[in-house]
Amino acid sequence: MTLGALIETHGYWVLAVGCLLEGETILVLAGFAAHRGYLDPLAVLGIAAAAGFLGDQFYFWLGRRHGPAVLARWPSVAHQADRVHRLMERYHAAVIIGVRFAYGLRIAGPVLIGTSPIPGSRFALFNALGAILWACVVAGIGWVFGEAAEIVLGEIRNLEGWLLLGLIAAAAIAWWIRKDRTR
Repeated sequence: MTLGALIETHGYWVLAVGCLLEGETILVLAGFAAHRGYLDPLAVLGIAAAAGFLGDQFYFWLGRRHGPAVLARWPSVAHQADRVHRLMERYHAAVIIGVRFAYGLRIAGPVLIGTSPIPGSRFALFNALGAILWACVVAGIGWVFGEAAEIVLGEIRNLEGWLLLGLIAAAAIAWWIRKDRTR
C-alpha cells in the first residue's frame, strides 16, 4: 500500500481524532495532503473545524461542571485561573477565539473559561468562529508548505514521503523546544 493510499483511506478519521485533542501537527499534515490531492480541502477544513469545536466544547463543559476538581488536580492550570478570568471580563471574544492558538492552552484554556461566568451559548458562538479560523490558518500552513515545496523542488511526487517525514520532524522539534521552554 502506498503512502497516498494510506492517507486517502485513513486521513479523515485521523484528522478528526487529532483535532479533537490538540491537532496542529495533524492539521498541517492534512493541509499538505489536501494540496497534493489526497484529501479534499473543504472536507479537511470542515472536519478540522467541527472536531476542534467539539473538543473545546467538551473541555468548556468539563470546566463548567467539574472546574474545582479539575483545578485541584492540576495546580499549574489553577494558577492561571485568575488571570484568565480577568482577561475574560474585558476581552472574552478575543480570549475564546485566541486560546486555541496559544500553545499549552488548547485544552486548559477551555477548561479555565468554563470556570468563568460566561454563558455557554456565548462560548459556543466564539468557539465556532475560532475553530473555523484555526482550521483555515493551520491547514493553510500545510497547503503553503506544499506549494513552496513544488516551487523549490518542481514535481515532488517522488519526494512526498521525505517531505512528509520532514514536516513531522519539524513539528516534533518545535513541540520539544516549546515543552523544554515551559520547564
